[in-house]
Amino acid sequence: MAADPDDTLIRYEMRGDVALITLDRPAKRNAISDRVIEALDKAITRAASEAKAAVLHGTGKHFCAGLDLAEHREKPLIEAVEGSRRWHEVFARIERGRIPYVAALHGAVVGGGFELAASVHVRVADATTFFALPEGTRGIFVGGGGSVRIARLIGSARMGDMMLTGRVVTPAEMERWGGVSYLTDEGAALDRALELATRAAENAEFSNYAILNALPRIRDMSSEDGLFAESLMSALTSVTPEAKERLAAFLDRGAGKVQAPTDG
Repeated sequence: MAADPDDTLIRYEMRGDVALITLDRPAKRNAISDRVIEALDKAITRAASEAKAAVLHGTGKHFCAGLDLAEHREKPLIEAVEGSRRWHEVFARIERGRIPYVAALHGAVVGGGFELAASVHVRVADATTFFALPEGTRGIFVGGGGSVRIARLIGSARMGDMMLTGRVVTPAEMERWGGVSYLTDEGAALDRALELATRAAENAEFSNYAILNALPRIRDMSSEDGLFAESLMSALTSVTPEAKERLAAFLDRGAGKVQAPTDG
């Protein structure tokens, strides 16, 4: 049987309970084409069935330089709209799926690559990372969910600045803006991301599901509706068998007590 061509675009492996999903188009700076989106969709589906957390990574010198413009410029209008909606569908399965995702960022996190990174739950950037939204200079607009996800991460004014001026943002600046959670030395983002994903994979499954799916919806509600939804979710998570077991372990033996952070 001939190899699936999509297997050359996304590499997939399990690291314990964590799925490592790697964009594998280094010659194209891991630019996202329609085929990449479909390959990513397959990887997400597989991860949901066998992993407890996942890490997104890019091979080569860059995480992802964004949309494959060579493909995009040939599309009729309706196909461009449908293509954007497909990105929305696939990225939403990351953001509001069954398992938490951590992105290990390095090199270019540009345009659609930033949109992909914004769909995960935790972002780790190494010292080589740079962020940009050059759509304004190219005569286009974001189409992979950035107007919602990136704007909510860093604010619409900062996002607009990046799009209007072509500003390139350092990882330290992006951390201050709220778009990155962790900074590492060059080459260390993947190990840190795997460490964080492994930690998240140890959580109760339904608690993780509630965090991924309730928090963004509560954010979109009024305060009173959000508080009501919180009460319901709090009650639901507390009655699962896993929650009862973990609470009993804490009460009986002090398992999992929170400790003060140590240096490093």
